[in-house]
Order: sequence, then structure tokens, then C-alpha cells
Amino acid sequence: MNLISVIVPCWNEEETIPIYYEHMCPVMDAIDADCELIFVDDGSQDATLLEMKKLSEKDARCQYLSFSRNFGKEAAIYAGLCKAKGDYVVVMDVDLQDPPELLPKMYEMVKSGTCDSVATRRSDRTGEPVIRSFLSENFYKFINKISKTELVYGARDYRIMCRKMVDAVLQMSEYNRFSKGIFSWVGFRTEWLEYENVERSAGETKWSLRQLFKYSLEGITGFSVAPLSVAAVLGVVFCGVSFFMILFLVIRTLIWGDPVAGWPSMVCVILFMGGIQLLCMGIMGEYLSKTYLESKHRPIYIVRSSSYEKE
Repeated sequence: MNLISVIVPCWNEEETIPIYYEHMCPVMDAIDADCELIFVDDGSQDATLLEMKKLSEKDARCQYLSFSRNFGKEAAIYAGLCKAKGDYVVVMDVDLQDPPELLPKMYEMVKSGTCDSVATRRSDRTGEPVIRSFLSENFYKFINKISKTELVYGARDYRIMCRKMVDAVLQMSEYNRFSKGIFSWVGFRTEWLEYENVERSAGETKWSLRQLFKYSLEGITGFSVAPLSVAAVLGVVFCGVSFFMILFLVIRTLIWGDPVAGWPSMVCVILFMGGIQLLCMGIMGEYLSKTYLESKHRPIYIVRSSSYEKE
């Protein structure tokens, strides 16, 4: 019988773990396959780890990993993928915004052999702040224009993958991770399931606008060099503009002399061009910082404790 490994990243989710487990039990019982739940505690400050330990002692299908600190959701997903032994692997949020009821259908679709992965996307963003929906929609439009790696609007991390796809994802052991981009970059045949937006079962979202902005930068710098090309083009354009401005000033001085006029506009031009230079330096610095971090070969995560230590 096939084994399905379900990876569940958690950060300060003590309220949602028991609710999630209650919803998952009937789903796992209904699937014609063995299942294991791999909970990954991303350095939580509440009783998340305690709840995981309770489930591990109660149900042999539940395993857990606990990080030494908060490494981020991407690291938690990667850690789960490293530990997953299943023929099929699922990534799912613990807050039930990824409906467990879809899992049997997803398993049947990927098991049929018509695809290597079944991914999910939200068909709407009901209940979400308008500004967040607006920024998210435009982020997907922007990154799909500048990157060769296509990202589907509304895509969730919730998906089921065959073993070959999981092994391909694990080969991409980069430190700066953007899973949506990685899942798309490795390829494989993927079918999509849509569902209406679901509210969290308990607790509050951990994603602020600032964190989402930083996450979007990870996606842009990880899967596109277009910003560097834009910086280079701007440099060439402003070099050309400055050359013609110098030529104009020389000719004007030779013909009409050099009255000291127009210095406010000159200051504005200098400040504007200085701002463009700083912007371009910031873009290059962002890419260089990623390269610097990758070159240090730091571990993606560090495990403080896990149920696998008992084995």
C-alpha cells in the first residue's frame, strides 16, 4: 500500500493543531493508503511543541521536528520534505485554510498517473483585506512578466507530489527558498484544483504586509534577473542623457555666455539621478547579498528535538 507523507509547518499554532488533527483523522481513514503527519515546529514560543508531542504519543502516524529557532516556513517545508518517506508527499497548512477534504480527490488524481502533482489555488479572496488582495494580484502579474518561471495567481503551497518530483525539489538545496517558484521551476505535469477562500480555524495570521513584501522580494530575486537588466538600462540611459546635457551646456555657454541661472533645477536633476543610482545599487546589493549568504553554506535549518530521535 502506498504511503502519503503530509508535511505541516507550524509557528505558534497551539490552538490550531488539535483542531487540524480532528479534521485529518477521518480524511486519513478514508484514503486507500497509509498516511503519516510530519509536524514541523518553526521555533514556536507557545505550546506548539507540547501539542505535537501529545499527538506523537497518542498516534504513531504523527511525527514532529522542532527547530532551534524560527527559520521560516520555507525551511520548515524543506525539513519536512527531507524527512518524508512517502510515495506521495503533501504540503498543507495547519490552520485549515487548506481544506483536508480535498486530499482524497487529489490523491486519486495523482495516483491515476495523468499528472505528477496536484496543486490548489484560491478562486477568490473573500474575507481578506482589499489592499492585500490588490498587492498580491499585481505581484503575480509583475513576476510573470519578468520571469520565465510561471506562478499561478492564487496558488497555495497545498499540493500533493509524486516521489520523483519531491526528489527533484530536494536537489534544489538553496538557502534562500521560494517554494512556489521551486515547484514551478522543477517542472513535472501539474493539475490545479480551485476552491473558495477559507478562514483560519483559530488564531491569527502570521503574515504581515511587511513580511509578505520581503517574501515577494525572495521570489523576484530568486527567479528573475530582470531588475538587474533594468538597472543596467537605466545606467545607459542616464549616461546618454548626461552626455547630451553636458554638450548642450557647452554649446549654450559658447554662444550666450554663462549666466548663473537654473541652479534649482540643476539641484533637482542631481538629486533625481542620485536617487536612481541608489536604487540601482540597492538592486545589485540585493542580489549580491543572496549570493553572499549562499556562499557561506549555512544549514537551512537546525533541529533541536524530534520524534525521530526515538527511532
